[in-house]
Amino acid sequence: MSVYSMTSYASGQQAAPQEGADAHQTSRVGQPRLAIELRSVNSRFLDLQFRLPDELRHHEPALRELLVKRLKRGKVELRAYIEGRDSAGIQDPSARALQRLSTLQDQVRNWLPGAPALTVAEVLRLASGPDDSAAASLAEAVLPLAQTVLEDFVQARAREGARLAQLLELRLVDLRRLAREAEPLIPQAIEAQTQRFLTRWNDALSGVENAPPAAAAQERALSEATAFAIRIDVSEELGRLVSHLDEVAAILKKGGEAGKRLDFLIQELHREANTLGSKSTMLELTRISVDMKVLIEQMREQVQNIE
Repeated sequence: MSVYSMTSYASGQQAAPQEGADAHQTSRVGQPRLAIELRSVNSRFLDLQFRLPDELRHHEPALRELLVKRLKRGKVELRAYIEGRDSAGIQDPSARALQRLSTLQDQVRNWLPGAPALTVAEVLRLASGPDDSAAASLAEAVLPLAQTVLEDFVQARAREGARLAQLLELRLVDLRRLAREAEPLIPQAIEAQTQRFLTRWNDALSGVENAPPAAAAQERALSEATAFAIRIDVSEELGRLVSHLDEVAAILKKGGEAGKRLDFLIQELHREANTLGSKSTMLELTRISVDMKVLIEQMREQVQNIE
């Protein structure tokens, strides 16, 4: 299963079917078209927004159901509109529209003989837009076109998600390398700090009058050195960090709704890397901790875009 990005875009258009002798002429000049756009950015939850003209507003519940079935997270905007109705150029009115206007004019003038005849400008204004059949056919095409655009949209999310997963896997490789570098340094750091502690302990006791017996002092020194070594030992933190890296890799391989789980693991990785640095008594371990936190922060930026 793929990892999906929450950032994506897709669009599609469909022209109204034309019938009769005027079909070729109408298709050349101002043929109405239904257009649908889908775009999204990251969000903690699924946030759907619809921008629809009045004649398509009744499709919103069905469009919402369509999106909810395929999308889980992200701020998603669906925009649908009919192009070709407000063209800057003058469109040729269809014969059907002209005939309809003529019939309506005759009916009006039968009841109102004094009514003036329609002017050419009025005829063009009334007849240049899409007729009822074109508008109805476009309205019927909303859901099929939305389904097609949604498929392209999901595929674009999958492609972007694959790129994000690849970037995360590269960061995992770097973090594992740093963990391997840190592992042999931990016992070295503990041994060095233990010897330093014992040296300072003995130096402090050498200048004290009525010092305790050497055996008792040595036992107390070893006890304090052991407690100190336990406090600076970061083997458990390093082990948990490697375990979290394994879990991130497993989630990326499994795919699906991975964003929230990955976000939690990123927090855990940052906690372990931060503890590694705060307990560090060696400059090299401190450098490794800083490098780890830089990589983890880069991962956090990528994870925030994963569904």
